[in-house]
Amino acid sequence: MQNLARPHFQFWPKRVPTTIVLPETSLWYNLEVSAHRYADKAAIRYFGKAVTFRELEAQATALAGWLQQKAGVKKGDRVLLYMQNCPQFIISYYAILRADAVVVPVNPMNRAEEFKHYVTDAGARVAICTADLGAGVAQALSELAPADRLQHLLVSQYSDALPATHEHPEDAPAAWLTAQHPLPTGATPWAEALGAGLQPGPHTAGPDDMAVMPYTSGTTGFPKGCIHTHRSVMHNVVGAATWSGSGAESVILSVLPLFHVTGMQYGMNGPIYSGATVVMLPRWDREVAGRLISRYQVTHWTNIPTMVIDFLASPNLPEFDLSSLRYIGGGGAAMPQAIAERLRDQFGLNYLEGYGLSETMAPTHSNPGDRPKLQCLGVPTFNTDARIVDPVTLNELPPNEVGEIIVSGPQVFKGYWGKDEATRDAFIQFEGRTFFRTGDLGRMDEEGYYFITDRLKRMINASGFKVWPAEVENLLYKHPDVQEACIIGTRDAYRGETVKAVVVLRAHARGKTTAEEIVDWARENMAAYKYPRVVEFVDALPKSGTGKVMWRQLQETENARNADAQKPAVA
Repeated sequence: MQNLARPHFQFWPKRVPTTIVLPETSLWYNLEVSAHRYADKAAIRYFGKAVTFRELEAQATALAGWLQQKAGVKKGDRVLLYMQNCPQFIISYYAILRADAVVVPVNPMNRAEEFKHYVTDAGARVAICTADLGAGVAQALSELAPADRLQHLLVSQYSDALPATHEHPEDAPAAWLTAQHPLPTGATPWAEALGAGLQPGPHTAGPDDMAVMPYTSGTTGFPKGCIHTHRSVMHNVVGAATWSGSGAESVILSVLPLFHVTGMQYGMNGPIYSGATVVMLPRWDREVAGRLISRYQVTHWTNIPTMVIDFLASPNLPEFDLSSLRYIGGGGAAMPQAIAERLRDQFGLNYLEGYGLSETMAPTHSNPGDRPKLQCLGVPTFNTDARIVDPVTLNELPPNEVGEIIVSGPQVFKGYWGKDEATRDAFIQFEGRTFFRTGDLGRMDEEGYYFITDRLKRMINASGFKVWPAEVENLLYKHPDVQEACIIGTRDAYRGETVKAVVVLRAHARGKTTAEEIVDWARENMAAYKYPRVVEFVDALPKSGTGKVMWRQLQETENARNADAQKPAVA
């Protein structure tokens, strides 16, 4: 539990408890309770169309019946959920939970080659996706051995959730949302599954059963499934609502991707628990976001800093009514001080930065609402202990010394799916308790606030999206002209950091294959946030005596180049 000697408790928000007590129930029960309490209240608003809590529960229940009776889903089975933000995502998510199964959210930007890993690693036999991704799913399955393929695929069109007419034509959905895409052969249409009206068996999942398995990448090169129970997810569901002051009267702008743990918790699970209304955007659009905040009097908006930077640059900003906003915050990247100060000075809003990982199902740290610090992770949240330790000796370090951030709390995952060695490496025993090694380097100041300084693990942060070089390298090696590749980060004016590939071409391709061709190929085969934007050809990669690529040397060279480019010219 928390160490009460930690200095941050003297700055804990007033009227907010220092610990929380979690319900001994499943996540599904949160929807069931809200559907009884607020049956006819809008749970979701999507392009002007409202889905009430009663309707959300009924559709999730019917879909759970289909999963159990038609798709053969049993307790503990992993079900892939592969789509952009839309009401169907929330319906599917809670249907999987109602069926006592495990949600495996998949980034919709992933391509067929990447999707195959989720099928085989999770051992999934059922997936739910939208039709625009169906062709990629079909391609992925055709390249798998028959024993590894999905047995059932449920497919929805985005248009299934859209209103017949739009009250506000200026916010009408884009063509990619209204388009009708063909369904893969053998797939079950969304309307058919819901229309069957099948009832699931009794809900038996409890707080310590598996609930969600988000994937995170790592230095091994392939994404790893993070095992979360209903209890570990519930901790930050309850904690987020308590910390941000969210209740049934709140209106939440949900624009972060729901497959990602921050969007999942703040844009879906939290509002369902508290009975709040979610105003959903499938993709970021600053003008539509401004109109939605104004129209629906949005009270809470969790985001990434690049969204706020873009939002404040809108020429229509003076026309937006932001007076209802009382909570704005996020993470994934540091908020520039000038932007945070503008939010505070112009709109009276403190931007509350936080810190968390897929392994912790969102935050382990958050900034207090009445005493935040800029470009700061905040303080450890409810029931959470965090320390700074020497990454080699694992001895705790005093304030303002840089070391590895380790955390212990109810939100910490149970381990990596099927990866016992990686799980063992992720945890240490410290003061008689189990702590998770985040792999991030940081420091704690005298007041108990945490600051991130570097990354112990090899990771690139592109607009808040974590890109793991080893994974990109593994994909890049599939290019027929690539002999060797090393992925590093480079400076980007908008994204902050972006992906660069240092490539050794095969003999037949030297002098022929261009950097643009490598980038184009990567764009077709990798998620949009992940593919290299910059390619540099070299004759050989630097290697250690044991033959390992010295990626750190390449990264330091790139950092030096970027630093030189930032220096002012001498007259």
